[in-house]
Amino acid sequence: MKRGLVRKFWIGATLLIIVLTAFAAGRNLIHAFKIRSQIRVLEREKALYEEKIARDSTLIEQLKQDDFLEQYAREHFHMQRKGEKIYIIK
Repeated sequence: MKRGLVRKFWIGATLLIIVLTAFAAGRNLIHAFKIRSQIRVLEREKALYEEKIARDSTLIEQLKQDDFLEQYAREHFHMQRKGEKIYIIK
């Protein structure tokens, strides 16, 4: 009788350890999937910002030229010279 009780205890303890281990591993897998999806989102944002940086860098280099600076100001800020008439067509 005592032997059967000890055996049931160890079977129950083993099952408890297996269940707790499976629960902890499952939580870690869920956490890992969430982190991977966040990494993918951040990598997309990084690529977008790198593209914007490259575009802005070329614009800055072009704006250092006086001819392009005047053209850019006229196109984007609707600037004009004195006595000049400008028609904007969209």
